[in-house]
Amino acid sequence: MSTAAAPVRTLRTGTVLADLLPASRVRDAALVLGGAALTGLAAQLSVPVPGSPVPVSGQTFAALLVGTALGARRGFLSLALYAVVGMAGVPWFAEASSGYAMPSFGYILGMLLAATVVGALARRGADRSVLRTAGTMVLGSAIIYAVGVPYLALATGMSLGQAVAAGLTPFLIGDALKAALAMGALPAAWKLVGRKG
Repeated sequence: MSTAAAPVRTLRTGTVLADLLPASRVRDAALVLGGAALTGLAAQLSVPVPGSPVPVSGQTFAALLVGTALGARRGFLSLALYAVVGMAGVPWFAEASSGYAMPSFGYILGMLLAATVVGALARRGADRSVLRTAGTMVLGSAIIYAVGVPYLALATGMSLGQAVAAGLTPFLIGDALKAALAMGALPAAWKLVGRKG
């Protein structure tokens, strides 16, 4: 009886996790809809932050996960669908809100851009190791804040310093925890599918 380990399939760079499903337009549409729905559901996991119009929520983690797992194009489409449907009145933004006239809407625009960037990086293998995944999540979070914090300042009349204090600083510990989750989950998923091949 042989005790040799089963061969590990090498998955080429240029592939994201969603590409492991059989290719079709129906698959792509389902992934885009599913990514938007996941972001909307995760947004409902929200906790108000005293002194800030921006709650802590699961939507940023979902947006980065969707972008990384689906790739740039499908990630962009998922977050665009999430944004458009929410602007049209579906209450699936954080705290069951909707519309675009809220101070935190800039974060949603930032998530759209971040999902696209992390999806492009995932196609280059940025989600295959713990360190690369950490860097990808940090960059994605930085993009969200780079759009969301100035938007918050403009929407509320806060100074940039006040907007940083209200819309960035209280969220750093939570973002570190979300990055740690992604650092474990994404490389582990790749390792698992590599063994199943």
